[in-house]
Formats: sequence, structure tokens, C-alpha cells
Amino acid sequence: MPSFKLASACALLALSAAAPAAPVLDATPRTAVVSAFGPEEPLLLKQAADKREHLVNGVRFTTALLEGQPVLLFMSGVSMSNAAMNTQLALDRFNVRRIVFSGIAGGVDDQLRIGDVAVPRRWGNYAEAIYARETAPGRYAPPPYADPAARANYGMIHPRDIKLATADGGSETRFWFEVDPGLLQLAKGLPADTLRRCDAAQRCLSAPPRIVAGGSGLSGPIFMDNAGYRDYLAKTYLAQVVDMETAAVAQVAHANRVPFIAFRSLSDLAGGSEHANEMDTFMQIAADNAANTVRGLLRALKR
Repeated sequence: MPSFKLASACALLALSAAAPAAPVLDATPRTAVVSAFGPEEPLLLKQAADKREHLVNGVRFTTALLEGQPVLLFMSGVSMSNAAMNTQLALDRFNVRRIVFSGIAGGVDDQLRIGDVAVPRRWGNYAEAIYARETAPGRYAPPPYADPAARANYGMIHPRDIKLATADGGSETRFWFEVDPGLLQLAKGLPADTLRRCDAAQRCLSAPPRIVAGGSGLSGPIFMDNAGYRDYLAKTYLAQVVDMETAAVAQVAHANRVPFIAFRSLSDLAGGSEHANEMDTFMQIAADNAANTVRGLLRALKR
């Protein structure tokens, strides 16, 4: 019996022992260039050289040279959970010096047009919220612990900030995650002459696309195609664009103290147009415009 107990105890200790850290797959310092899904990545892969693929947890990571810079190309997957999980996976398994996101977005600011590339200076998760109890028709009461100084609600949806751990063992509460100021400064100087106005099928934008740096971007696990909520986001957050991944990547970058920036080209107006959503029509133009702007940033890093 004692030997059985000893064996059982040893087995439990073995099961509870911490798993060894996964090895770093590539030690070269690289810029992680992240896309969310298929249409956003092909132009970047096509222009890359010295490509080598690594498959980790089903995610394909490609080390390469792009515009003379060592890069790590991968798709985060669509929406917030995928984006956070796979960005952290990249940081754990590769030597990432900075993170650059390239992709499409919905326009919230009426001053922006489809095809423009937005480069916000900060990102927040608008879907972090309390869904409040309805106490009377059209009246909603958030719980007592809700912040009375929080941003205006949209019906039952009461937005709130995110509480996260800090490196010193404490915590902080915040909504916005800032991009790297040095990268933002480089973005402000990028020329727009590489941006496309028409696609291969000769579907063309109504005006030449622009690079617009500054302002605020929003993300949430929601495909936004609603005019009323779009207007609420524009007024409440003074936002320029909305997408489904960037704020999650920005939070991971903040937690790991890795410089970050995102380039999001408008594929649609997030419900703000009078006709059907435009994403399927202009998605590839927008994706390529974001990718070409990222290539411009990589060239600027060499100077």
C-alpha cells in the first residue's frame, strides 16, 4: 500500500509540473506583419522573398524579407479572441521587434472614403460593456458597480473600460491603447501614390484614396453594418474606423511592451451608406491599399 501511495503521489506531481516553455522557432529580430484573413495577405506574401513556413497550433507563420526588412507574416484569424491568441503565440515563438497590422475596416467618420487608409493613433474595444436590466420600457439600469462617469450608453449597452494586469503585479484600467509614436510619425510621411483606385475588374473608387493618420479606431467581435450604432460610435468615441481585431492586438502589444501600429483601409462604411454593404465590392482594393502602405512603412524603416 505505501508503494502504491508513493507512486500515486509521484504521478500527481508529474502531472502538476509546469510544462517547459515552447522553443523560439526563429531568433532573427523581425517585424510581425499581421493580417486577419485570406484576402488581406496575398499581396504581402507575393512581394516577400526568402520565405520559410512554420506551422504552430494550426497557424501558418512565414519568416521572410519584405522591402529589405526581416518580417514575420501571419493571419490572426477573424475577431478578437483569435487575434489576441495568435498574436501572443507569435510573440512567444518568434523574436518580434514590432507589430504592424494590415487589413480592411468599416468607415465611421464621414470624412473618410472607401479605399482610404486610416492609421489611428489609438485603439479601443467598444464591445466591452454591461448589458443593463430593463426597468421600464426603454429604460435601463446598470448595476451599482458601474462607473457613473462611463461613456454614454446605447440602449441597454453601457460601455466600460478594461482592467488588466501590469508588469509590477498591480493593475490598471483603460479603454484606449496607443500605437507607437515613432511608427505613427513615419506613417504620417508616407506617400499615397502606391494606393490603387481600381481593381482588375475595373471597379473603381469615386476619388483617389488617401492615407489619413491620427484619430481613433474601434474593434469588437461584431461585423458592424448598422447606421444607428455607427453614428453612436462616431459621436461617443469620435472614431474614424471600426474592425474586428485591432484593439485586441493592441492590448497584447501593450501587455508585452512591443511597439505597434495598424493600417486599415476602408472596404465599406459600416452601415452608413444608403445601399447594400460595399465590402464584397471593394474588399480587395482596400486590402491591397493597406498592404501597400505597410510596404511603404517597411521601406521607411530602412532610412
